[in-house]
Amino acid sequence: MEKIIDKHLNLLLELGINGVPMKVEEGMKGSEMDSEGWQKWVPIQSEVTEDEIKDLEHMINVALPDSYKRFLKYKHFYDLHIGECGFCSHPVNNWKKSLNEMILNGYPKEFLLDKGRVPFANWSDWGLLCFDTTKKCENSNYPIVLWDHEVYNDFTEVYSDFESMIYELDDEFELND
Repeated sequence: MEKIIDKHLNLLLELGINGVPMKVEEGMKGSEMDSEGWQKWVPIQSEVTEDEIKDLEHMINVALPDSYKRFLKYKHFYDLHIGECGFCSHPVNNWKKSLNEMILNGYPKEFLLDKGRVPFANWSDWGLLCFDTTKKCENSNYPIVLWDHEVYNDFTEVYSDFESMIYELDDEFELND
């Protein structure tokens, strides 16, 4: 899983599309801010701790899959796309704020979190990928569902679990490349 993440982060760097229209966190700066307010960033080793993940789980009242915890503890980034999947921004110092905005302050909680769906990534420009916590799973290894933000009560299972999703997304990307 980590090799796939590195591959797609490195692709952003190689293409030079690792800029954001904001000030980048210290330690992740790839350049100084330009005259239009854009700054390059570079991925760095994650500083997320087990205690921070437990705090997040407590806040959303959901045990996260081990593979997703491993993902959170691997790298910090501002942008990561694997195919149509755009992961929630994960900058050092502000990663939890980004996730909170997606999980708690994005679309109304009654459509997602209150129904047992925990969003963690955007799908193209029309939906979200969510952990489906309504399914009882060993080690919280929930299936991944796709939610179309225009059809609030429709969830389509698209991947069996988070780690499988990463591999399948990369395979699909390779086929389309």
